[in-house]
Amino acid sequence: MALHFVTDDAGSARPGDTVELTGAEAHHASAVRRVRVDEAVTLGDGRGVWLSGIVTAATPKQVDVRVTGRDELPAPTPRFVLVQALAKGDRDELAVQAATELGVDAIVPWQAARSVSRWDSKAEKGLARWRAIVREAAKQAHRAWIPEVRAVARTADLVEAGGTAVILVLEPSASARLTEVTAEASDGREVLLVVGPEGGIAPEELSALVAAGARLVRLGDTVLRTSTAGAAAISVLSAAYGRW
Repeated sequence: MALHFVTDDAGSARPGDTVELTGAEAHHASAVRRVRVDEAVTLGDGRGVWLSGIVTAATPKQVDVRVTGRDELPAPTPRFVLVQALAKGDRDELAVQAATELGVDAIVPWQAARSVSRWDSKAEKGLARWRAIVREAAKQAHRAWIPEVRAVARTADLVEAGGTAVILVLEPSASARLTEVTAEASDGREVLLVVGPEGGIAPEELSALVAAGARLVRLGDTVLRTSTAGAAAISVLSAAYGRW
């Protein structure tokens, strides 16, 4: 499979054009991935444009790609949104990376009541970090659409979303399995998968979400870490909706 790179310039390029990779992307292509002249690669803009091309020049500061083909791929529907509770260490970052590779369409950092990690004044830094992780994971997975990372949400924000989205809360004690309710969530609305922090979702948060129309679901008979639960759920949804 050809190596894949991302640049905003891919959005307007047509067959016969030359797209220039510069900066960090050029360094990654030439010094890390070792692309060579005459090598076939693919390019994308992260918003559905997919180009095929041939490398015509490769230096650490600039890689030129002559475009040979162009496709425009529609965004998947319904959109899968991972609402990932902030977690200590790098567990939430691992969740974001894996979910991106497995097909999530958007990610919402959630400041849950039991989240040990608190972004507060460092929210912008945290969002920038997550967006960088998502971009690299999407590129590695050869995804035409890079998932958006939305603003930090509080539980009240999730409750408000209950009127416009299908909300599925991963809860080990739930009686319904995720595989049993996926078919019910096929009306085109966004599907929000809510994953709690290490200590689980607080009872008052569960009550508020259920009152807003959320469904409590479990993945199986085991309890997964916050770093793996979202990725596992995205896999189930991807299979259920025919993406896999």
